Amino acid sequence: MSKKADIEAKILAEAYKLFLNKGYKNTTMDDIAQGLGMSKKTLYKYFPGKFELLSAAFDLLRSKLSIKVEALISNTHIPFPIKLKSFLTIIAKDLAPINPELLADLREHAPEIWTELQEYIRDSAFLRFQRLIEEGVEKGFIGSHINKTIVVLIYSSAIQNLMDPKFLDQFPDQMMSGLVTKPADIYDQTISIIFEGILTDEARGSFKEA
Repeated sequence: MSKKADIEAKILAEAYKLFLNKGYKNTTMDDIAQGLGMSKKTLYKYFPGKFELLSAAFDLLRSKLSIKVEALISNTHIPFPIKLKSFLTIIAKDLAPINPELLADLREHAPEIWTELQEYIRDSAFLRFQRLIEEGVEKGFIGSHINKTIVVLIYSSAIQNLMDPKFLDQFPDQMMSGLVTKPADIYDQTISIIFEGILTDEARGSFKEA
């Protein structure tokens, strides 16, 4: 990696950390420069503004997530239950840190990035998950009677909650009382419920042990 690329990577890492901790609106270029121990003038040599940093940070997130997930799905040497659990862990680990404040900021102040992120999840993550479910059916780990599209739709709702907690606002308060409210916890429990139902007995045991 060149010196320029190394500095850009460090800037993006610091900016993304601040966006996660403070939100986009409340993070300034001064904050980012201070966190890096560099002048704002130097920072502007690499990125023209905060929006460009946000865009680049999410481009990097999508790229890294795609590479990890595609490499996992394409690996023919990993047993299916382990592959499935690894897939879910990767998704949760990369998406769960994106907090409600940052999501709200994206909606209001960076709608282009919000739309791109939503499109990526819909067109990439869901389709890859569908491929994984199809592999499970073909190899006998998932019952052939299971409707694959329904499984993907249920999984999609879990991801939507993980990505956008406002998803839960559409439900009545009396229904939501007592619900575990942390998006990552809801995601974990939804996944457990899904796979208790679709996996064969043998695969279910392997999934729990993976």
